[in-house]
Amino acid sequence: MLTYPEIDPIIFSIGAVKIRWYGLMYVIGFLLAWWLARNRARRSWSIIKPAQVDDLLFYGMLGVIVGGRVGYAFFYGFDQLTSDPLYLLKITEGGMSFHGGLAGVMTAMWLYARRIGVRGWAVLDFVAPITPLGLFFGRVGNFINGELWGKPTDVPWGFQVNGQALHPSMLYEAILEGLVLFIILWLFSRRERPTMSVSGLFLFFYGVFRFAVEFLRVPDSHLGYLALDWLTMGQVLSLPMVVLGATLMFLAYRRQS
Repeated sequence: MLTYPEIDPIIFSIGAVKIRWYGLMYVIGFLLAWWLARNRARRSWSIIKPAQVDDLLFYGMLGVIVGGRVGYAFFYGFDQLTSDPLYLLKITEGGMSFHGGLAGVMTAMWLYARRIGVRGWAVLDFVAPITPLGLFFGRVGNFINGELWGKPTDVPWGFQVNGQALHPSMLYEAILEGLVLFIILWLFSRRERPTMSVSGLFLFFYGVFRFAVEFLRVPDSHLGYLALDWLTMGQVLSLPMVVLGATLMFLAYRRQS
């Protein structure tokens, strides 16, 4: 059994400004996404050119931040939001929702696609392979913060937290939704693919991985299980991703044939 190292979430402070590991993880994720996007944009068949990458990622950052916060407020803090609309702006209460962030990024990418005069799905196909490493660093940030622990366990890689051994479910997500998903998408998209297929693959595998890990995660205390003593909000939000992803893959290759 492993012992959680109790990492200070604040790296250092300059006056009232506090630099946190969680924020640094986001910065690293965006910088890596920028580098990967520039690399992929040099391909002759790429819909996005290197000179457009900076604007593309700016739109993406806005989508992640706005969508992630709005999504959390609606999916996980709706009661607080209805009683206090300003809850949306209270970023120290609650957190960010991946599914909300995904919706925000998709909206931002469609807006950017309209701006440059290309198809929205083509831009999403370009962005999908560079997204998982950002998810990886975000989950590492969760680990540093000591949040999103899983259920009690006796596996040898469990972490001792407050006197009990817990599944490091945030690290499971970092590996599956981050590293494994990145490898799948990066290899799949190394050559030109039918429009919507890369996005579909991302949605399908993320949904499958997230649905599986939710069995080992502890649901949000104010929500609990939604049904059957095992169904969580994360699973409810992930199921449509699996269905939509499979549908997009089917349509993409059907249109090509």
